[in-house]
Amino acid sequence: MQHDPWRTRGMSQTTHTTVTGERADLLEALAKHREFLRLTTRDLTDEQAGQRTTVSELCLGGLVKHVTSTERNWVDFIQHGPSPEDDFDAMTEKDWAERADEFRMLPGETLAGVLAAYDEVARRTDELVATLPDLNASHPLPKAPWFETGARWSARRVLLHIIAETAQHAGHADIIRESLDGAKSMG
Repeated sequence: MQHDPWRTRGMSQTTHTTVTGERADLLEALAKHREFLRLTTRDLTDEQAGQRTTVSELCLGGLVKHVTSTERNWVDFIQHGPSPEDDFDAMTEKDWAERADEFRMLPGETLAGVLAAYDEVARRTDELVATLPDLNASHPLPKAPWFETGARWSARRVLLHIIAETAQHAGHADIIRESLDGAKSMG
């Protein structure tokens, strides 16, 4: 199934609150990088979206799934703080296997389904940014080897992290797509 990545171009499709200033800037930056990521999947079949084209385990559908999961988890963090599932020291072999499945298209998954899930998470994030009472509200970070012990992140810092993650993975996706069929997001 083919998907039109330009369908969701621009800022939130469902946010009814007028967003200005810093919040508008955050949403615009996030929308731009989401668009670049989605663009890498244009005109692909489900099989192509699941194909590895480099020595990496990554595929385009898997990258979108990973970015979707990452954004969903960080939005949950903004709303509720860290959860027990965020403790990486307590992760089981099954937890690690499920996490690895985020990076690949599994049997029965479709590119359209993966992109629809991403759209839903994007809508939820955009609504939160528009309505969150205070971007300075913070929570302690979950226990993980890459986080400083005792550090806290504000909602603003988390949103900047989501933007950075999306941009980084859009770059990965661009390389994977060019390796797949020569298509480029830009240039």
